[in-house]
Amino acid sequence: MTTLLLTLLLTLAQAVAPGTRPLPPPLVVTRWWDPPPTPYAAGHRGVDLAAPVGADIRTVGPGRVHHAGPVAGRGVLSLTLPGGLRTTYEPVRPLVTEGEEVVAGQVVATLAEGPHCSRPCLHWGLLSGDTYLNPLTLLPRPTPRLLPLDGAAAGAAEGAGG
Repeated sequence: MTTLLLTLLLTLAQAVAPGTRPLPPPLVVTRWWDPPPTPYAAGHRGVDLAAPVGADIRTVGPGRVHHAGPVAGRGVLSLTLPGGLRTTYEPVRPLVTEGEEVVAGQVVATLAEGPHCSRPCLHWGLLSGDTYLNPLTLLPRPTPRLLPLDGAAAGAAEGAGG
């Protein structure tokens, strides 16, 4: 199990270019990933991100367009990333076609209206084979910075190095 997790984390790290996001920051999650206990049980197989209709949707990594078109009456875009991971975006108006190569950060769709959320949102999913994963794991992690607790500590530290 540990080996599988490490392999998956390395694959995720290699699949995504630093700083790529499906929407511009700040990302506002309106519904979190809630994986179903079994393949056909209820759950939420992705995250919903607030955005206005017409917002540009960008790839989070390089890959190939797996599907671009309607599914159950709404526009869906699915991209295969290196290592076999697949991201999905809906409801969208795809700007790319099936089989097309895409680069990290490329605008590949615009957000369309859809019945999924109570307000406009992007449903963003991630799959490894038949297993749904949390797509937020594809986002870059913030770099930690150590800051003084107050200005006095900063002044004392600068004076001490002298």
